[in-house]
Amino acid sequence: MTIRILLADDHVLLRAGLRALLQTGSDLEVVAEASDGNQVLALAEQYKPDVVVMDISMPGCGGIEATQLLTKTIPGVNVLILTLHEDSSLLQEALRVGASGYILKRALESELINAIRAVARG
Repeated sequence: MTIRILLADDHVLLRAGLRALLQTGSDLEVVAEASDGNQVLALAEQYKPDVVVMDISMPGCGGIEATQLLTKTIPGVNVLILTLHEDSSLLQEALRVGASGYILKRALESELINAIRAVARG
């Protein structure tokens, strides 16, 4: 089964690097990219991803707010927070509003891929 992924981060270069990394996994497919939470909501509605890899800090509608709206409006979507922030209160808030997990941007490539697969499994 192919895991359909939506990438959400306001840094274009980071999204490009993530896309290149994830394309190495035969079971992973990046179906869309968003630079803010509002785009996430529109693209998730259109593409129905299995996993949204979402940054917390984005302009406008940020990752936590987008996660809350996303998990309420699109059944079955799983959100993996990918962040620089090590603040446990932010991460707890993300989990409270519906994120399925989180991983720090300093994680190894294999850890990110494994986290996406784990979140996709529920």
